Amino acid sequence: MILPIVGYGDPVLRKVGESVTPDYPNLKETIANMYETMYNAYGVGLAAPQVGLALRLFVIDTAPFSDDEDLSSNEQKELKGFKKTFINAKIVKEEGEEWSFNEGCLSIPDVREDVYRKPTVTIEYCEEDFVMKTEVFEGLVARVIQHEYDHIEGILFTDKISSLKKRLIQKKLKNITEGKTSQEYRMKFASPKKAR
Repeated sequence: MILPIVGYGDPVLRKVGESVTPDYPNLKETIANMYETMYNAYGVGLAAPQVGLALRLFVIDTAPFSDDEDLSSNEQKELKGFKKTFINAKIVKEEGEEWSFNEGCLSIPDVREDVYRKPTVTIEYCEEDFVMKTEVFEGLVARVIQHEYDHIEGILFTDKISSLKKRLIQKKLKNITEGKTSQEYRMKFASPKKAR
């Protein structure tokens, strides 16, 4: 089932997610709905707060990035095959020299900014089997993980840009909060001013 994506300004996007327990009701269905919602909006990642759930859960499928011809064939192959569910994730380490990439977010439509992040990330997480594992990811995969991980910590990519850039996008952010934006996917807004 395709869920509405929560827009910028909704308090749930600022909450630190709660841990997910194996007996969380309808967990498999929630995860399936998140993937369906993400694909419907042409996203590469979606975190539970973006569908109104303050949980430590996010899903990623980087296949859309694999078409980028600027990437090496190895990177393209890795991105094409990277689809993963992260439950109760905890970033243990971020390493390397920060690099810039133009990021966007399904909860903040029509806003894209360059964000600096470290290229290598070590993360503890479990998948639906609830077996904890520790893995190291690099490059674009690491970046998508860091972006989605921020969501379960109540952080948005717009928090990582300069105050000048924040001022420049202030009007756009206010419009999103009020529902004055038009997307091809369903959204839910904090304080919609117009009838939906």
